[in-house]
Amino acid sequence: MAYVAGESIPVPCTDSTKQHLRYHSRFVTTSRKTEQRMNIIICGAGEVGSHAAEVLAAAGHNITVVDSSADRLEIIGDQMDIGTLHGNAAYADVLREAGTVGADMLIAATDSDEINLLSASIGKSMGAKKSIARVHHSMYFEGHGFDYRVHFGIDLLICPEYSTATAIARTLRNPAALAIEHFAHGKVDMQEFPVSENAPALNKPLSQIKLPPGTRLAAVARDDGVFIPEASTEIVKGDRVILVGNADVFYEARRMFHKDDIGRRKVVVMGGNPMAVWLCRALRERNWSIRLFETNRARAEELADKLDWVTVINADPTNRAVFMEENLSQADVFVALIDDDEANIIGCVLAKSLGVTTVVAVVQRPTYLDLLYHIGVDRPFSPRVVAVREIESVLDDSSLRLLSSLAEGYVDVYRVKVKESTPIVGVPLRDVKLGQNWVIAALRRKGKAWVPTADDMIELGDTVLVVGKHGMEKQLRQMFKVK
Repeated sequence: MAYVAGESIPVPCTDSTKQHLRYHSRFVTTSRKTEQRMNIIICGAGEVGSHAAEVLAAAGHNITVVDSSADRLEIIGDQMDIGTLHGNAAYADVLREAGTVGADMLIAATDSDEINLLSASIGKSMGAKKSIARVHHSMYFEGHGFDYRVHFGIDLLICPEYSTATAIARTLRNPAALAIEHFAHGKVDMQEFPVSENAPALNKPLSQIKLPPGTRLAAVARDDGVFIPEASTEIVKGDRVILVGNADVFYEARRMFHKDDIGRRKVVVMGGNPMAVWLCRALRERNWSIRLFETNRARAEELADKLDWVTVINADPTNRAVFMEENLSQADVFVALIDDDEANIIGCVLAKSLGVTTVVAVVQRPTYLDLLYHIGVDRPFSPRVVAVREIESVLDDSSLRLLSSLAEGYVDVYRVKVKESTPIVGVPLRDVKLGQNWVIAALRRKGKAWVPTADDMIELGDTVLVVGKHGMEKQLRQMFKVK
């Protein structure tokens, strides 16, 4: 893996002066009220923090935002019905005054990774039920041999840039397949796709198909029905399959059922920030030819040294002369992800007008998302929206949740939190009798997720991804003792 040097981190105000909590009465229209009103502390009134406050307040939660900038707090306070507190989020007395003791969640989303890690850790120690820290630097998020989340006692580290890059890669890697569900930060993939006529697995029982460890055939759609396959099941012409697997071996297993004939695809990436690096890593396959454009010469040289499978060019692809000289109109995909929304939009519109088939724009402002479809941007992404969705998933503490319906509604995918002891807890999966309606597709435990083998066991506290026939939710609830 290529190491990416950290970007400069703004140092927040360290003024210990703070004001008392202020509550603003301006009404905010809400789209959907939550069933359980929670007390949530958000540290940081920047892009992620303000959007999280807006979404969570609209859902009916009690929100208090802490920030060292009085100007930011005044703006956000005038726009939303929330509480604000002026102070340094790394100070325990500030967090205590904000109501952290006994809060349902603390979200640290300032501009500083270090402040976020410290705030989330202090908040958890003070009694917040859950804590989340937003980080930018790959050193903190990936760990490189050290788990910062565990060390600081934080429930979740989120990196919107990483999650956005992963989401972009997932939509680009397999244009012939439908990406169904993404589980646990890119560690597990699930897809539904047709079986190719020349697939190696055709007309063979599953017991004779050597799938790589960490992959599983979850369901087969044939004629007008869908069924959970067994070892004796043969894959025949016309079948559609639902495959689940660990991300690092998923595409090896996929080739057993579907032979891609799309050839080598060309992608142009505009910008050399950390998100671009994560995207290049996610697309590191033989079917991708990547050209990355970075206008800063020193950064371009650094990326050329670290990303040896990528062609790095020190130039601006929105310069029409550069665009034509590099024959960028022949690219299959153009991805604009520099830290400038307007520049990304202009770059995509130019690329589309000059012949690029698919253009992808990354924008920070969620208000741009709907607009972009109307001006020719095929796939817009917002890291801010991605971050809030991750936060919402942590807030959802329900034992059972329907995630997706697959195979035209014949198959359902559920997320189950194992909170009660059941006959299937502590038993090797090879000895668990789920019947013909269900298959355990993936496990998540203490921040790690994987496709289980026959020797794995479900433990209390696990989150389980279960695939089964539509209409069998009652049976699933009984299986896991979910009310």
